[in-house]
Amino acid sequence: MTFPHLPPEIAELRERTRRFIREVVVDAEPVPGGRLDQATRDRLQAAAKEAGVFAPLVPKEYGGQGLPVAHWSPILQEAGYSPIGPAALNCMAPDEGNMHMLNLIATEEQKKLYLAPLAAGDVRSCFGMTEPHPGAGSDPAALRTTAVRADGGWSIDGHKRFTSGAVGAGFCIVMARTPAVDGSPEGATMFLVDMTNPGIRVGEAIHTVDRSIDGGHPHLYLEDCFVPDDAVLGEVGLGFRYAQVRLGPARLTHCMRWLGLARRAHDIALDRAAKRELFGGPIDSLGLAQHLIAESVIDIETSDAIITKTAALLHSDPKAGSAMSSVAKVHCSEAIYRVIDRAIQICGGDGVSDGLPLAQYLNEVRPFRIYDGSNETHRWAIARRASAGRRAAVQAGERYLGDAVVGRDGGA
Repeated sequence: MTFPHLPPEIAELRERTRRFIREVVVDAEPVPGGRLDQATRDRLQAAAKEAGVFAPLVPKEYGGQGLPVAHWSPILQEAGYSPIGPAALNCMAPDEGNMHMLNLIATEEQKKLYLAPLAAGDVRSCFGMTEPHPGAGSDPAALRTTAVRADGGWSIDGHKRFTSGAVGAGFCIVMARTPAVDGSPEGATMFLVDMTNPGIRVGEAIHTVDRSIDGGHPHLYLEDCFVPDDAVLGEVGLGFRYAQVRLGPARLTHCMRWLGLARRAHDIALDRAAKRELFGGPIDSLGLAQHLIAESVIDIETSDAIITKTAALLHSDPKAGSAMSSVAKVHCSEAIYRVIDRAIQICGGDGVSDGLPLAQYLNEVRPFRIYDGSNETHRWAIARRASAGRRAAVQAGERYLGDAVVGRDGGA
């Protein structure tokens, strides 16, 4: 894994992170299919603080490394080389995305109450957006959870599901539909809700194939959940706008972390192919295996390139970066799955056993094609933007190229 042209301080942080993951975290991994226990998480986070690699994306004033978005990828790929690496470094979803959003739009008091303990690893958080049908899933406009004005605050009612990290979380950022009040538009609003609030309840667990996110993906119920006015995150009615502040970068950090895991799977396959002999020689001397290896290198390198481009855009033009994050999410989620799947194929029967962690890696990355908006929804949005952009260019004077030329020499 090489990252040329990194500033010296970023290159040094990347090297520290690399050593910490490979020398400390890998040996603490649970067995394939297991979950990281709280005691091990606490121990690793304390060690990460001591090593100076904790909370890489968090501003320095809150105890993090203060990385700019353009340099997130080298560090998060190193963290993602272990499935528990992001949790050890406090840069795992949903906390990482929540910290990013809180830093951008929370009040100073909200930062003190919610961002500071989250950045320190003292609490975990969750994000309440997804709902049972016919509520919000890949279509946020279908949001059915509501919040109405109450004396001195708001009363929230609704049912969420796939609320990643909810079990054991300290607070939830809840998306709810709000009416037009006090000059604010009708729309969605974000609320900071403590999980000790009597109006919020963690419900049934949803048993999914992935294991790396602490707190699972359970149902969440809000019934006459009263929160004061100062629980509003940002402004009333602007929740969908703030969601883009969170979701664009969050899609990309998923790509970065999982690409690190794909590199781990590829290394396992390369080691296996170099040592295991079939038909009179090592596997990596066989043409079919070489094809699988080459295809994985191509998927890794193209994913790395599109992540780098998207990160640069998020820094220079957040709107364009958010649009490009859809392209990155679709490409990377599918390419990373292919890399791990090929690694399993190269490793044969051991690849689908728990003797190697590859089958669990495949389980970890498979949901990413659904989480953060299904790939089909992103493809729809990508196509609409492409068509609209070309129409606008033609209307602005670019030559229209879609008509066939009649009578061209040699034509049919």
